[in-house]
Amino acid sequence: MSYVFVNDSSQTNVPLLQACIDGDFNYSKRLLESGFDPNIRDSRGRTGLHLAAARGNVDICQLLHKFGADLLATDYQGNTALHLCGHVDTIQFLVSNGLKIDICNHQGATPLVLAKRRGVNKDVIRLLESLEEQEVKGFNRGTHSKLETMQTAESESAMESHSLLNPNLQQGEGVLSSFRTTWQEFVEDLGVWRVLLLLVVIALLSLGIAYYVSGVLPFVENQPELLH
Repeated sequence: MSYVFVNDSSQTNVPLLQACIDGDFNYSKRLLESGFDPNIRDSRGRTGLHLAAARGNVDICQLLHKFGADLLATDYQGNTALHLCGHVDTIQFLVSNGLKIDICNHQGATPLVLAKRRGVNKDVIRLLESLEEQEVKGFNRGTHSKLETMQTAESESAMESHSLLNPNLQQGEGVLSSFRTTWQEFVEDLGVWRVLLLLVVIALLSLGIAYYVSGVLPFVENQPELLH
């Protein structure tokens, strides 16, 4: 089996590991305060955190974490403490402190898979399923956000390259934008009707000048030729 019960390790010659199995908080604390390594392992590579989590001793898990225990430590099968855990409060503690819910051991099994094999209670299964679902949704949101950022960056880069390759176009756009702004300010200051009246007067003056110069009325056909 890729998962490990703690029943085969109810006795150990390492005091700290035995205290983690027994759930002896005070003795564990004294050992850690006296300098015991919080990441010491048994013959299967399990740390005190593995053993305490498997027993559901969340207070000892918290104590080990306080003294520097590695939450990401894996045993020789690639199991984290979460793979061996079957208690709601202990799972919540481990996940809230950064342990990934979807991490796989050497056989490719997640904590949820091993929990179902061990037949833990339904509350634990529902919690693990919910946490895995949240992890997947968070990953999808993060991926989508990264893709949007990359697409935006590519679009801006393409626009910048286009402007560099076409400096005349960029200059022309600047002039057009300036003219448009000036015209809008002119219309707002003078008023729309006055602007229209001014345009009509300019048009009539243009027609008069054209007739004075050429003797021909614009837009009028079959006009008599002028005698010079």
